[in-house]
Amino acid sequence: MVLGFIPFIALLSNSFLLVKTDKKSVKSLLVFSVILVFAGILIISNLEMQDESELYLDRSVPYIGTDIPRMEGIDGKGVKIAVIDTGVDFNHPDLFGWGPDGKVIGGYNFIQENEPPYDTNGHGTHVAGVIAADGEKSGVAPKAKILAYKVSEDGEGVSSDLIIRAIQKAIEDEADIINISLGVNRTNAKIDHIVNEALEKEIFVVTAAGNDGPGLETIGSPGRNFGSVTVGATYNNLTSSLVATLEVDEKSFTVIPMVGSTKLEEPIISKIVPAGYGKISDFENLDVKDAIVIVERGSDVEGEMLYFSIKEKNAANAGAKALIVYNNIPGIFLGELIHEFIETGYTPQIPVVSIDREEGLEIKESITDESKGILQLFYNPDFVTHFSSRGPVSPFYIKPEIVAPGAYINTTQNNAGYNFTSGTSYAAPHVSGAAALLLEKNPELHHHEIKSLLLTTVMPVSDAYGQKFSIHEAGAGRLDIANAFKAKLIIEPPNFVVIASPDNRIVEKQFQLKSMDGAWEGFDVMFDGPEFIKFGGNLDGSILNIRINVVEDNFGEHEGTMLISHGGIQYRVPFLLHYTPGSISIEQQNGKLFFDIYHPDKWSFAKISVINSKDGSFQTITTTPDKKASIEVFENSQYWIDAKIRINGTTSNAYNVIEVDSLDENQQRWGIDIPEKQILIIISIAIAIAMFGVVKRK
Repeated sequence: MVLGFIPFIALLSNSFLLVKTDKKSVKSLLVFSVILVFAGILIISNLEMQDESELYLDRSVPYIGTDIPRMEGIDGKGVKIAVIDTGVDFNHPDLFGWGPDGKVIGGYNFIQENEPPYDTNGHGTHVAGVIAADGEKSGVAPKAKILAYKVSEDGEGVSSDLIIRAIQKAIEDEADIINISLGVNRTNAKIDHIVNEALEKEIFVVTAAGNDGPGLETIGSPGRNFGSVTVGATYNNLTSSLVATLEVDEKSFTVIPMVGSTKLEEPIISKIVPAGYGKISDFENLDVKDAIVIVERGSDVEGEMLYFSIKEKNAANAGAKALIVYNNIPGIFLGELIHEFIETGYTPQIPVVSIDREEGLEIKESITDESKGILQLFYNPDFVTHFSSRGPVSPFYIKPEIVAPGAYINTTQNNAGYNFTSGTSYAAPHVSGAAALLLEKNPELHHHEIKSLLLTTVMPVSDAYGQKFSIHEAGAGRLDIANAFKAKLIIEPPNFVVIASPDNRIVEKQFQLKSMDGAWEGFDVMFDGPEFIKFGGNLDGSILNIRINVVEDNFGEHEGTMLISHGGIQYRVPFLLHYTPGSISIEQQNGKLFFDIYHPDKWSFAKISVINSKDGSFQTITTTPDKKASIEVFENSQYWIDAKIRINGTTSNAYNVIEVDSLDENQQRWGIDIPEKQILIIISIAIAIAMFGVVKRK
């Protein structure tokens, strides 16, 4: 499944007509919560870009701060970036050349193995352009070289085995950075394993979070990988990117502004009045003066072309202040007020937004004479897109870690063209290009040091109400190359998770700091977090010791940020705190882990998962209060312990982490032999089945 490539043609089809689209297409439109006001730009968005759209072509790249490294002549020279995708159109003038002297210096076609990795779909060409376009358009690192690995022909069917082979080939070809803007909607241990192998070879790996938002827990592999950098999407630096919010009786609803609507200087706060389909007859004998009107998309008369512009005009003429149009089939949609069929001289008078059918009907059915709606339309380029997949993927680490522009990205298109397109697929290559700039400036940087520089120097991002987006939505914040490029401090880890409980309220954490210029003057640490968490710390050489004390029993998940000032830059280190009523303690003896569970209430049963942080492999056991639980591990590694404790029909979580480093070579080798024994058993069973057959039900 491709994690990007949401071309605007999908939005334009039937955007203002009455014609119904299929359910799948309509559902895909949920991903867009901002739109371009100028319809002309949208109409040509999947065509070769024309001169009048030049204003919009290079917004995302300078917005993330590339001007600073370019002033110093840093543009990605000497850096090789592997693009694992649908191939690359190396005949494009901005990506020209196949072979050692071209932009695409190598790669491999896993679809047609005797052919070069030429892109016939467009997705890989879009991604490569964001990274390293060097011509009419300029990517983040225009002088970087591309290694193109074609693992999909159509951008839809993506084999996990081919992703694995492509990563292996990128390792063999000595790539410096791997960009993976596609993946699968589930955990894939084999993909995670090969990503880890690339990291061990000092290759910086960037993955797209996916386009399955706005729900939580929607990131699949390889975006789930602990060591890679997973990137979500924000909007772009377009003054015509509009965000809309709607609250009805203090409940929030997802709405999309229609093309032609403009920002509001202040929110519209008013009653909500249903008005059928928005016809003139629907407003007869209806008082909608200064109201927010809600109508259904389309018409109750077959074949009637009741455009959104007509609905808007009728509502405005009746005295309404705003219009909500809910879909006539499941899903949300993008509508436009400005189109080729509008009346001569037509200009929208009031803001119009679209809403999902289910939510629209909910509003209609729930409103009373006392109900109030609050509608806002405003610009916010750092707003996290609704389509961007969210975390968490694990209680023990943070995903996504960062966001970058991924909406309305103008980039290279097949056949020498350019195209506006959206998806986390195009957020990820902004980060890959940024890593190339850092690597050119300092080739000695390790992949985890690049990760630290990028993640700790971000810009915070806020929602429609000025509240910071959660860590599960935005990670640390939005990529800021200028800050990362000027940074002199490497902080490891660049984010962290804290586990506490009433019987273990105080947690200590150490951070390894590296001053790249050797200076420590002006070093300062502050914390931004819940009031019931007290922080303290001290710097001992290059080690920052942090002490976290939970002073109130506020159970649940909480988040905050450690703020470090150094050399004129403020570094951001986000954290999650799991404060649970119960706890699980661990004792280690000769490769065996023994567990004790505590909970203030009487518990009857627990399921314990032991997860190897290196590859995500896990073992599970169950236990009861009268039973001593234990598991044997076979590798020196950090292990994450996740306990589900059953209490009176409900489940309570408890977590812990342990570092196993006492296993000798023989003990670890024995652990490797276990899967081989299992394989022998499976082979024996297969032979038996082949000899004697199996019984099938008819």
